[in-house]
Amino acid sequence: MNKFALAFAFAAAAIAAPLASAVAAPTPCETALKDLRAAEAKAKPNDADKNKVSELETKGIERCNADDDKRADDFFAQAMKILGK
Repeated sequence: MNKFALAFAFAAAAIAAPLASAVAAPTPCETALKDLRAAEAKAKPNDADKNKVSELETKGIERCNADDDKRADDFFAQAMKILGK
């Protein structure tokens, strides 16, 4: 019985590990950028917010081009927050 429980625990861990990493994976930065640009088209931010969003978008694009999706997504998320999304 103990061997069965141990085998079950290992099998469960082996199945759960790839699922956990898939959930934690960042959104592709191209998708996040597309969402940001759609939000920008609908939003009417003031000039200061518009400049800050533009800076964050530029930084995000730089990180996206460097294949650093996580940091790019962080910049895009900050810009979305300014836009109220």
